[in-house]
Amino acid sequence: MKKIGVLTAGGDCPGLNVVLRGIMKTALNNGIEVVGFRDGYKGLLEGDVMNLNRENTSGLIHRGGTILGASNKTNTFAIPEKQEDGSIIYVDKSDECVERMKDMGLDCLIVIGGDGSLKSARDYGLKGINVIGVPKTIDNDIVGTDITFGFNSAVTTATEAIDKLHTTAASHDRVLILEVMGRDSGFIALESGVAGGADVILIPEIPYDIEKVVEKINTRRSRGRNFSIVVVAEGAKPIGGDVFVKKIVADSPDQIRLGGVGNQVAEEIEKRTGMETRATVLGYMQRGGSPTAYDRVLSTLYGSTAVELAMQGKFNVMVAMKDNKLTTVDLDEVAGKDTAIGAPSSNRKGVALDSDLLQTARRIGIGFGDDQ
Repeated sequence: MKKIGVLTAGGDCPGLNVVLRGIMKTALNNGIEVVGFRDGYKGLLEGDVMNLNRENTSGLIHRGGTILGASNKTNTFAIPEKQEDGSIIYVDKSDECVERMKDMGLDCLIVIGGDGSLKSARDYGLKGINVIGVPKTIDNDIVGTDITFGFNSAVTTATEAIDKLHTTAASHDRVLILEVMGRDSGFIALESGVAGGADVILIPEIPYDIEKVVEKINTRRSRGRNFSIVVVAEGAKPIGGDVFVKKIVADSPDQIRLGGVGNQVAEEIEKRTGMETRATVLGYMQRGGSPTAYDRVLSTLYGSTAVELAMQGKFNVMVAMKDNKLTTVDLDEVAGKDTAIGAPSSNRKGVALDSDLLQTARRIGIGFGDDQ
């Protein structure tokens, strides 16, 4: 093992720089050169690289984001190309990337990303590239691992927001809604809602009945609690309804951008209760800022272990944490065993309806907009 390539793909999150630091320090301490591709797979496609060394990775442990940059708009297996008639065709340029990595003399590519990015990593493994994945997403929705770095930092940010909303809600007798990220998985909403003392939590895994939400708020009001806090994941949807789409981004592999469920829930609550109701969309606040101490430790473990796996010759796997122990899982399992090369990933982890935390939340009286 002489030379490792690394890229940070998908959306940014706290801890990315710490993973890079863990990779760099472990590699250089073992005489291994590290090169980074800028802006995720875009840098791999265009050959835009930077050498990682002790100087440019110094002081990264407290910095959010990624010094390599990140992009969620490049799928090297399906690059959009506009034709003369205005139509768009998608071209597979992965073989060009394979040749570039071989020409650079890379012995291994470490991909730090979410389910879509790790799906592409799996596909490069099928093309003969030695690949190792590191699970990154604030949503904590990657299969095969109990926890992803960035999640704890996002939950901490959301919890702090709920704490601040509590004071205004209580002072003005309002219902305040906090919309957090979570397109398919409600982990952020669930954990921050429990930690922040929310009264209602709405998640994608449990379609909600707005009347049940109102019932919970009215019950609190009958007990003299003239305010309520509702945490809503962006992917929550009403029973029989669909998710709220904010816009479509045509040049992105993941074209749908969610948003608006918080405002819709606020409007429905105010109409039914007569209580002043306002929604706050936390948005990219969840992705930014310094990683928590937990995420700094986890990111260091993941980055260093990825290099150790490379030195051991264990490829086409993702570093994972199961039952509080470091392990690996095949990238084929992460991507979905039956998912074709170049196809979008649809293999995501969600909140289990029988999970201890969800059941505890119900026992302490938190509503989920359903009959239970």
